[in-house]
Amino acid sequence: MTEASVSVDGAVVGSIGHGLVVLLGVSEEDGPDDVRYMVDKIPHLRIFDDEGKLNLSLLDVGGSMLVVSQFTLYGDCRRGRRPSFAHAASPENANSLYEEFVRGVRDMGVPVETGIFRAEMDVRLANHGPVTILLDSGKLF
Repeated sequence: MTEASVSVDGAVVGSIGHGLVVLLGVSEEDGPDDVRYMVDKIPHLRIFDDEGKLNLSLLDVGGSMLVVSQFTLYGDCRRGRRPSFAHAASPENANSLYEEFVRGVRDMGVPVETGIFRAEMDVRLANHGPVTILLDSGKLF
């Protein structure tokens, strides 16, 4: 990703250059162990180009991270025509884990920008490659 930003009511509230956009969905089953796993995993993923191969991590390239809360990732569309968000965490729990994730990544020295939790946001990004990865901690434990 070469650049990204998030705006609320027409004003940019977070923007980065080279790095990662993390659309962070929190499920009703997620907890501190999931956050620790994601904090350790995401900055170390070797998904940046190195002479035609994906060999470098966010830490290797000195990139930034834009983290945007995204409960709609838990939209279940298997029944009917309207997604059910029954498996998304409550806003209070989701915000707590979201903030814990952001703190954890910042503690690793990664510059992190964010959106505004529960706000209606416009996200813009230039996804180079494009490389898009789905990482679900619930499938790992």
